[in-house]
Amino acid sequence: MKSSNRPSADARPEPVRESARGAPRDAAYLAVARITRPQGRRGEVAAEILTDFPERFSRLGRAYLESPHGEPEEVGVESAWPHKGRIILKFAGVETIHAAEKLRGRHVLIPKEESVQLPAGHYYIWELEGCRVVCRSANGTEEWGHVTAVEPMPNAHLLHVSTGKGEVLVPFAQAICTEVDLAAKTIWIEPPADLFGLNS
Repeated sequence: MKSSNRPSADARPEPVRESARGAPRDAAYLAVARITRPQGRRGEVAAEILTDFPERFSRLGRAYLESPHGEPEEVGVESAWPHKGRIILKFAGVETIHAAEKLRGRHVLIPKEESVQLPAGHYYIWELEGCRVVCRSANGTEEWGHVTAVEPMPNAHLLHVSTGKGEVLVPFAQAICTEVDLAAKTIWIEPPADLFGLNS
């Protein structure tokens, strides 16, 4: 997986984005971009990239636009090209600056089932969010809580875990997060004894 940060040897592969941010609550869609402004005179828009797979835009023939009034609206994608760290998109039926301006702030969505298939042992951030966190030790197992957020970090991402003792930050490292069961929405951890102390 491409990354601008070099993980440590102990780190798991970094979780990646096809973001749940801006997607409907039923999570049937994922956001791949967020429209920031019109670009050009023929209805093009500039968008913030929210996927770790920007190459997908070159073959994106259709997408869905977040709707403030209900279900996402399907739209054809006529062309797409990168520009200064953003993606420029031309949607079918959007032909003027005025029409493009109405799209400002909307997320560009894809159906969840069209997300890029990841290699074994790699996870999307949205797959980890909401997972139960269960601690394994010599004394047995104990459920700690659940993942509320995943914070990108240079060496190993941090899982924000809501527990009965408050929030705990758990490094998403192989030595600590020993097993991830997405079907059961569970992350099994074997943390160092002083993890709570490190979080205080």
